[in-house]
Amino acid sequence: APPGALSPFDRRLKRKQKNWAARQPAAAERGYLREEVAAAPGGRAGGRAARSPRGRSARRVTFPLALDVGSGRGYIAQHLTKETVEKLIQVDIAENALKSTTETEIPTASVVADEEFLPFKEDTFDLVVSSLSLHWVNDLPKAFREIHQVLKPDGVFIGAMFGGDTLYELRCSLQLAELEREGGFSPHVSPFTAVSDLGHLLSRAGFNTLTVDTDEIQVNYPGLFELMEDLQGNNCSWNRKPLLHRDTILAAAAIYQEMYGNSDGSIPATFQIYYMIGWKFHESQAKPAQRGSATVSFGDLAKINGLLSKRKK
Repeated sequence: APPGALSPFDRRLKRKQKNWAARQPAAAERGYLREEVAAAPGGRAGGRAARSPRGRSARRVTFPLALDVGSGRGYIAQHLTKETVEKLIQVDIAENALKSTTETEIPTASVVADEEFLPFKEDTFDLVVSSLSLHWVNDLPKAFREIHQVLKPDGVFIGAMFGGDTLYELRCSLQLAELEREGGFSPHVSPFTAVSDLGHLLSRAGFNTLTVDTDEIQVNYPGLFELMEDLQGNNCSWNRKPLLHRDTILAAAAIYQEMYGNSDGSIPATFQIYYMIGWKFHESQAKPAQRGSATVSFGDLAKINGLLSKRKK
C-alpha cells in the first residue's frame, strides 16, 4: 500500500527487516523481549483465561487446532504443551523467521502470509494467538476481523502488542536533541495504538467477553548507542528519517542520561504491552441480562450498609 494516513507502514520493508533480523548470528539473543512477552499468551491459553464463557462448569481443556499470527521464530510455541494445543499453524510475513523456528513438542506447520490477509477458511481454528506483531499492521481493524473470521464459534483470541507509551524516553530525547541541533524533529519510533481504542476495535470486529490490560517491561542498557543498535531494523514507517546526524545522536545520548539515567550509569527503556482476550460468539455462551430485568434498585443496595451497621451496634 502507498504511504498515507491509512497506511503508516511500509509492509514490504517490514518483511525485509524481519528476514534480515532472522539471518543475524545473534537473532536468538535479541529476541529476549519477545520471549518474555510471549509467555503471557502461551500461559493464558492453558490457564484460566482460556476458560469458555459458557459458564463455570465449562472449561476448555485442549484446543485441537491453533493459529499463531506473526509467529516469528515460534516464541509462543515454546510456552504451549500438547495437553493445551494438539496442532499449531505458524504464520509470518518473513520466510526466514519461519525457517529458524524453535523446536516444540506440538506438531506444527508454517505458512508465509500477511497478518491482514489470512489464507484460511472461516471457522477453522479453536484458538488464535499473536505476540508483538500486530502493531506493524496498517489496517488493524481488518486484521482483527480476519482473526475473528477464521475462529470457530466459541473460539478465543489471545494476543499481545506494544502500547502507546513504548520507548517514550527515547522518543523524548531524540525530539529534544533534534529541536536543539536541527530546528525540527522527525519520528524515529513507529506509531502505536492507544489502549482506549483497542477494546473498541476488538468489539467492532465481533469479539465479546473482552479483557484488555496493560503492563510495562523496563530494560536497562549501557547507553543510547546500545539501545539503538538493539532496535536496528524495526522502524518501517513511511515517514521515518533515514539518517541521524552524529551531533544529534550525541546530544540525544546526553539528554537521555540526564533525564532518565540510572544511578549506575545505565539508561532504562520502557516497553508498554497490551494484553487482550476476546471470544467469538456462540449460542451456548452466557448472555447478559436484559435491560430493565433487575429486581433490586441501586437505592436499595445503598441501604444495606446502614442496616449492617445498626446490627453491629
